[in-house]
Amino acid sequence: MQNQFNGSELRLARIFSGFALEEVAERVDKTRQYLHKLETGQASPTPALLEQLADVLEVAPSFLLCDHTAMLEEDNFHFRKLFTTRAMVKNVVMARGELTGRLVRYLDKELRLPKVRIPEIANVSSAEDIEKAAEQCRREWELGLGPIANMHRLAENVGAVITSFQSFSKEIDALSVAVPRPIIVRNEAKESICRQRTDIGHELGHFVLHTGIVTGDRLTEGQANRFAGALLIPRSMMAKHFPRPRGARLDWQGLSEFKLSWKVSKAAVLYRARQLELISEDQYKTGAITLRRTGEATGEREDHLVEQEGPELVARAFRMLAEKKAIYAEDVAESLRISTALLRNLVGFDIPTRPPGVPKQVQRPTLQLVG
Repeated sequence: MQNQFNGSELRLARIFSGFALEEVAERVDKTRQYLHKLETGQASPTPALLEQLADVLEVAPSFLLCDHTAMLEEDNFHFRKLFTTRAMVKNVVMARGELTGRLVRYLDKELRLPKVRIPEIANVSSAEDIEKAAEQCRREWELGLGPIANMHRLAENVGAVITSFQSFSKEIDALSVAVPRPIIVRNEAKESICRQRTDIGHELGHFVLHTGIVTGDRLTEGQANRFAGALLIPRSMMAKHFPRPRGARLDWQGLSEFKLSWKVSKAAVLYRARQLELISEDQYKTGAITLRRTGEATGEREDHLVEQEGPELVARAFRMLAEKKAIYAEDVAESLRISTALLRNLVGFDIPTRPPGVPKQVQRPTLQLVG
């Protein structure tokens, strides 16, 4: 920690909470212009104002004095809709990504999280390259050729951390953060577990295919979509098990059964079938129109039959910290220089707090957290 005020940390805390400059200025009885000077290093607050700012933003005063330089750059983020997302929304997401990254680094110090085993494959350009990349991942992750039982668990077992942003903007379908321990952010507005599984595959595709590449355009998004389809349903299994049309008509009963076996939406199955030329363009379009007409464009009728899944790693980490190392929400928040309320906001669930009479631990061994 340093003794000088860090305006970048003020901006980070403000953006994380979704406050405009005017809102913070009003709460501490200052002008917008003065708050801007604080954030840009042109002025420093008095000790009393420092306390006020910290209270408004639910951080410790030391948070605004710590020596972090800046938030993660936009290039670290894989936004699904990069070029149509408003700057304000992107900034909020990036601020949350920065604080999530700090939390993950803390967890990595206290626990041995699963080793990162996500290959980075360069110079991928053709559809064949992407299919082979997905097949390589299946081999390295020992998945065989069958359905993936739990996509969230798979991603976390190969080293990613999955989280959800509360009140997540619908302007962004999903996103990921390319840092040493990759972070995947789900959009909880999507109720279909099949679509969430595809989103996880899509973000894994960015990690595998797009290291150091700015994403969000049609090309990179198409490549990540192809990877997700190839990872979820290998082409050899599509060729063997996909229910072929009966003449010109799609086999909807067969598609329903196929979906339930592979836990992939009918829309994604049809898209994959078109990619592999198992159906014609006209048949694909007819299928998409049918799904829209029956109200299944956003939620399909079998979705409730697919077993739910979700992030597990961070919640397990907090439970282990509490049970094995006597590290509670208060300790984690103190280490991150934030309030326990902000920490709960960050992770989206309640974290075990220190029971009355339990003393704070000083020395704690590093423990293994396996999948």
